[in-house]
Order: sequence, then C-alpha cells, then structure tokens
Amino acid sequence: MSVSQPKKKINIGDIWDFRKTIESKDLNTVCQTTKCPNIAECFKRRTVTFLILGKYCSRQCSFCGIEKHKPELVDKSEPLKIATEIKRLAPKYAVITSVTRDDLPDGGAVHFFETVTEIKTLLPKVKVEVLVPDFLGSTESIDIVLRAKPDVFTHNLETIPALYNKIKKGADYKRSLEVLKYAKLANFKVKTGIILGFGETKSQIFETIMDIKNINIDALTIGQYLAPTKKHSPVIKEYTVEEFEAIKTFAKLIGIKQVVSGRYVRSSYLPEEQYECF
Repeated sequence: MSVSQPKKKINIGDIWDFRKTIESKDLNTVCQTTKCPNIAECFKRRTVTFLILGKYCSRQCSFCGIEKHKPELVDKSEPLKIATEIKRLAPKYAVITSVTRDDLPDGGAVHFFETVTEIKTLLPKVKVEVLVPDFLGSTESIDIVLRAKPDVFTHNLETIPALYNKIKKGADYKRSLEVLKYAKLANFKVKTGIILGFGETKSQIFETIMDIKNINIDALTIGQYLAPTKKHSPVIKEYTVEEFEAIKTFAKLIGIKQVVSGRYVRSSYLPEEQYECF
C-alpha cells in the first residue's frame, strides 16, 4: 500500500471509484491481484501498491493470488504512467512490486530501475520502496535496481525453508537470503516478510527469524496466511493475537529493529509508518 494521504471519511462508492480510476489507467495493483485482506482499508486511505511488469507470474507458488499464465509483453510506458498516477495521489511514500518474470534476461530489473527513476524525477521528496522477486540470484539485476537508489529494498522470504518446495515452487530459501544480504551489504535499508499458517512449527519460525537477524535486516513483517481461493494451499493453522505478539517479542529480543506482527499484516501494509521506525 504504497501511496498515502491523510485519513478522511469516505463511503463505499468512493472506494469503488478509486479502484475504477486505477484500472482505467491500465495499471495493476498487488492489492487487487493478490486479493489482499486490507484492500478496503487501504483504498479508503487512498493507498495502493503498484504491480509492474504485467499481472501474470512466471512461477507457480501455491499460496499467491496472482494468476499463473504466460507473461505479457513489457509496457515501456508503464514507469511514467505510474509516476504520473503517484503524483496525482500526492503521497509521501510509494511501494513498487512486480510479478516474477523469469522469462526476461534481467528478471525485470531495468523496468524497476526506470519506474523508481521516473518517480524520483517527478517527485524527489517521495520515499520509494521496491518489493522485488529474487531475480534468480543475479547480483547484476540487483545492482540495476539499487542504482535507482530506492529508500527501502524489500524481498519476502514468505515461509520457512522446509516448505519452499511446496509453497514457493521455483524459489530457493538460501538464494532469497543472499538477495537480502547483498542489498544490506550495499548499505540499503532492507526489509522482508513471512506469513504463517502453512504448517510450520514454532521452532522452525524462530530458526527462520534467526536467519533473518543474521543478515542484519532492518525490518520484518509477520502475518497470517489466508488462502485466496480453495485451489490454493490450505490454511493449516490460525495464529492467535497472543502468538503473533510472542513471535514479535522474540524477533525484537534477538535484535531486529522494526517488527510488525499480526493477522492482517503484509509487507506493504502501512509501509510509511514502518519506515519511520527504522
């Protein structure tokens, strides 16, 4: 949810109009494509996370609501269209994410670079966060994104290593850790997120959080997995408020600076508030 304005009361009709306005500009949002549970709240706040490089993903993750299909051609005009729309929304903070594009030689890194650059050129005071795929571990692609100087570099681990083959097909846990580590060593603010409910154990959660701490992460988000449809991986466990709080306490105790934990927490949920804390 990348673009924020002061809270104000609006009705459902206003939220629908906001959604149709975004769609009319041929822009995609992760809010809609992933069936995010926070969409009503965020659209009410006039906030949105833009999804670049099309709306079809080249991977087959079983938890994600994004459609798996042959990816579209890259829209070269998209970076400027997004920057222009963000200017209209007048935010202080913007988040840009994408589908995974293993079909592209650079994984879409140049498109990320161009999008961030357009935003910073048009709106130099706006903070920009990128939520990137793993680029198949290509440091060349990561460098391209980092050259745009995003204010926060985010890549989500999503789950524990033992569940990667089941939940994140085509991804690799160690590779994702290396992506985060590489950006952190380049002196960027780095964030990651995990979601719970796939059948992981408490010890597996804590071990994963320890791995995250060991790469000197700046911020961690922890949320509950909610299956987008019956065709997706089932929810094995619903975590309680107390359990989310206990996991947050552990993460803070071992030294992670900023931790947001709760049922509806997602990595791009109220990110401007997260940024202010690290």
